[in-house]
Amino acid sequence: MRIAIPVTADGHVEPRWGRAPMVAVATRGDDRQISDWVVHQVGWDIAHDEGTEGSHHARIVRFLRENEVEAVVVDHMGQGMLHTLEKMGLPVLRALSEDARQAVVLAGGPA
Repeated sequence: MRIAIPVTADGHVEPRWGRAPMVAVATRGDDRQISDWVVHQVGWDIAHDEGTEGSHHARIVRFLRENEVEAVVVDHMGQGMLHTLEKMGLPVLRALSEDARQAVVLAGGPA
């Protein structure tokens, strides 16, 4: 499963999905272990206030599709973005650890 998670430079879960400067895309196997981890500089912290909310959501959707993301792990996400991901059929999972990699390993319940 390919999972996206907003991350900080020191490997913690970034608390603001839509304003994250970086997002990691992890590949997690059926055993919940991570086999691949790529951090992308998305710049959503800057882009968030440029243009409309719809254009920002479209930017995020494009990233998720381009990276073939199948689920998102977050600490917090706004209602509008939750609705967008629900329409895409992407599960939004709660980050159960401050450590981003551990949060991906533990993810499984609804956010």
